[in-house]
Amino acid sequence: MHYDVIVIGAGSMGMAAGYFLSKSGKRTLLLDSFSPPHNKGSHHGDTRIIRHAYGEGEEYVPLALKAQELWNELEKVTGKQLFLPTGVLNVSHEKTGFIQNIISSSKAYSLPLEVLDSIEVNKRWPGITLPNKYIGCFEPTSGVLKCEECIEAYRDLAERHGATILTNSKVRELSVHDKRVTIKTEGQTFTADALVVSAGAWSGSLLSMLDLNLPLNPVRKTFAWFDVNEDLYNHKDFPAFSFETSQGQYYGFPSINGSGLKVGRHDGGETINPDEAILGFGELEKDETDLRQFLHNYMPSIQQLKYGKTCMYTLTPDEDFIIDLHPNYSNVAIASGFSGHGFKFSSVVGQILSELIISGKTEQNISPFSINRFK
Repeated sequence: MHYDVIVIGAGSMGMAAGYFLSKSGKRTLLLDSFSPPHNKGSHHGDTRIIRHAYGEGEEYVPLALKAQELWNELEKVTGKQLFLPTGVLNVSHEKTGFIQNIISSSKAYSLPLEVLDSIEVNKRWPGITLPNKYIGCFEPTSGVLKCEECIEAYRDLAERHGATILTNSKVRELSVHDKRVTIKTEGQTFTADALVVSAGAWSGSLLSMLDLNLPLNPVRKTFAWFDVNEDLYNHKDFPAFSFETSQGQYYGFPSINGSGLKVGRHDGGETINPDEAILGFGELEKDETDLRQFLHNYMPSIQQLKYGKTCMYTLTPDEDFIIDLHPNYSNVAIASGFSGHGFKFSSVVGQILSELIISGKTEQNISPFSINRFK
């Protein structure tokens, strides 16, 4: 039961890491408490946005571009359409840092970006009503990832390259001694030369077994689908979107094959224990009222709720990622704290994790995501 590498958490980042590790010839075991893709973490809900000109900071742009390249490669290898080129419309008051970061990063990296005033946005997409002083930054080459199908694709390829994936296998004990990793589940013990921890909301408790306490805060999040006029909101004519408003931060997706418009609130949320049952959508009044407030203000023709779901974000204090080696164990790579904007990067994060395990370094600049920033 000895492996070259064990990956704990075979969700977004972990499954991609398992693919790149097994592809490189490493004897790889992936352990997950559930059976990915599943609805117990942060990767379900059918779709995720991928943006290139990044409002959260220019340091993300090279990672976003590399991630897009790897998603395109995954499509070619699998023959599946995993990316929908809907474009992404970023909206905010014209003076916010979010929108100015998008504009500056597009210039710094020569990314295609259309900057539109509120009148131009309202005319181009009649389903949107923007107030004065708001602008839209449209990224025509960005779009939507089919998140669960992406994970399934990496899972299939990892297994083809010889990876072992054990589902419904919760880790009970974890230790590293003399560069040997030992992991115990309910009924089995595994050892490995190296370890990847990418367990989302459970990363904090796992890493505490290795004397590493990270400031990770799991929170409950909600999103929902609404019936729409398909002539206005279908995915061939309407973009994915991200709005930073005075009432909060929202994101959403066009109606894909008649699914309805999907919308969620990015900020806020209640701290939770991931091992306890999460309240379902609608069990808190604001689950629906938050979304209806947004739609009333910016897409007022949308009225009828279809259904909603819940998921988890795992937040860091600065809402930037953690991608690093364990400060005391050079054979342990960590990816966590993706703070609700990580899925788009999971292809490149998986590659980074494999590089950290194989050579102890990566071609990508991950210095902004160092564990040391929390000291």
